[in-house]
Amino acid sequence: MSTPSPWRGRARQVWAWSRRRSGAMLSSALRGAAYASGAGAVGLIFWWIRQKL
Repeated sequence: MSTPSPWRGRARQVWAWSRRRSGAMLSSALRGAAYASGAGAVGLIFWWIRQKL
């Protein structure tokens, strides 16, 4: 009889952890997207102002 793979149990643990934390991960992803878009908008505004001066 073959021995069970140690990765199978680890994969199950990772899957369970990610399902428990899915709300937190989504929240972090949305927050990161908001920060990135805000930083990009501010950068474009400053670039536009420098072009006009």
